[in-house]
Amino acid sequence: MQFDHYHPQDYSPASYDEYFASDGVPRPAVQPILQWFRQQSSQNLAQIDAATQNVLQELGATFRVGDEDRVLPFDPIPRVIAAEEWQQVAAGLKQRVRALNQFCADIYGEQQILQAEVVPRDVVTSARRYLPACQGLQPPQGIWCHISGIDLVRDRQGQWCVLEDNVREPSGIAYVLKNRQAMQQVVPDLLETVQPQPAGDYAQQLKAVLSSFQGATAGAVGILTTGPTSSSYSEHVTLAEQMQVPLVRPQELAIQEGALHYWSDRGWQRLAGLYRRGDTELFDDLDLGADYPDSLAAIIELCQQGQLAIANAIGAGIADDKVIYAYVPDMIRFYLSEEPLLPNVQTYLCWREGDREYVLDHLDELVVKAASAEGGDDMLMGIHSTPQERAAFADKIRQRPRAYMAQPTVSLSQMPTVIEGQVVGRHTDLRPFVIHQGDDLYVYPGGLTRVALEAGELVVNSSQGGGAKDTWILS
Repeated sequence: MQFDHYHPQDYSPASYDEYFASDGVPRPAVQPILQWFRQQSSQNLAQIDAATQNVLQELGATFRVGDEDRVLPFDPIPRVIAAEEWQQVAAGLKQRVRALNQFCADIYGEQQILQAEVVPRDVVTSARRYLPACQGLQPPQGIWCHISGIDLVRDRQGQWCVLEDNVREPSGIAYVLKNRQAMQQVVPDLLETVQPQPAGDYAQQLKAVLSSFQGATAGAVGILTTGPTSSSYSEHVTLAEQMQVPLVRPQELAIQEGALHYWSDRGWQRLAGLYRRGDTELFDDLDLGADYPDSLAAIIELCQQGQLAIANAIGAGIADDKVIYAYVPDMIRFYLSEEPLLPNVQTYLCWREGDREYVLDHLDELVVKAASAEGGDDMLMGIHSTPQERAAFADKIRQRPRAYMAQPTVSLSQMPTVIEGQVVGRHTDLRPFVIHQGDDLYVYPGGLTRVALEAGELVVNSSQGGGAKDTWILS
């Protein structure tokens, strides 16, 4: 089978290979999978690849690009993580989310981290998603970051590093659930052989978070969506179905008798809580009538009064800022008195003069990101850029230095991937999901492994043409 022709150095010699320690030397955790795949012919491999795509189509594992719904491209060769290694990763994820949660509570509370000058005040107050109206807000159980998606990459030595934090509306979990369903249908004997940890209780864990809102105030809980125009609408539908909660659109909301209500087939129903699948623009678009001309302010006021709870809390988006990201290790030390278990990727902040000059002098080597952008937007991949693109970014950095940060080009780890019936190396990252319930944090066993489908490509986002793999945590 084609693994015999898979040589890691042929694709990205400087990258950590998830399957092979060196040419022809597989890593221990993947040996049962390699043995199984080696028993398959090239024709069988192509059939497996096609069958998983068909199952995902039937399961509705789609995302929207423009006006078109597409099945997220899926590769049948799974990512495998040993149990002991995953325990270390999960501990680092929990540590990071605890610190981010305390940061949000502090920023909208006593602001001790600003007074201690651990994080510069101007960096916080200038962040696009900092909302002064949330000052004094105390969400139920003190939780701001109910659902977090932390993007991880491996460096050249195989060390896990945090690339990005996502605590406003981390997407991708529905693809994780459906990817596993597809593998169970197409290659059940492979799963029986390896027996990865089961992947089915995310919806129950998430519903438990939303149900806790009902203890704070009477009413239903639901998922707030923009509707079919959202790129991840199929995920909203999947989660609403699995949790058996209503899927609510902005035009179906109203404030009545000092509380938020949604329109159902039984008339207006009071809402105790919402899982929002969108940024604060979701609330900007509400038409709540003449009494509430500023709909976002009205929603924040309901939260301030304890009449409504939202996951993730309005204001938590401050933690997604890519400049704030650089200070998370300091947050861990400040709030938890611990050393970070998962390091950041080295980061240059363009608002600092020394960092800015370095970035401007090395644009052809760095990855430059806008602090508030997402999905690969407003980003310069220096090694693949033109002189004109670098000049344009240099102007943007000089004009708005706070709005940009830069990192070295991370040589993402690579994995065997089926491309046109052949097994070749492609770059990957991993988005694990963490759910915060009271004092407990639940790390879903696995996560969304995203894979770049073009040779040498380092951007793995689905919006930029990337695909996905199933992620197997060994028992």
